[in-house]
Amino acid sequence: MTADDATLLRTAADRLDLLAGRTTPGDWRTRGLLATRPEVVAHLADGATEHVAEARARSAAWIAVLSPAVAAPLSAWLRSAAGTEPVDDAAVALARTLLDRLP
Repeated sequence: MTADDATLLRTAADRLDLLAGRTTPGDWRTRGLLATRPEVVAHLADGATEHVAEARARSAAWIAVLSPAVAAPLSAWLRSAAGTEPVDDAAVALARTLLDRLP
């Protein structure tokens, strides 16, 4: 990996962390339908909940960043990490988080 690649990775991670800090916090889960749309509820650390739709201003950028365009490079990274020894702990943590949410 070049120094430029390392800088690129750190910059992307930093920007994702900043965006997450501005986004509706919590563990987002679907809970059926709200009118005709899926009801997405953020479960906060203090036990409270917030409908993500009610916090669109904070959530829109997060939804756009994690659009389907992210799937191919993210799944490629997971497959690449699976072929390394030792397996990257961050990749394992992400895979577990994804599998808790993927249908």
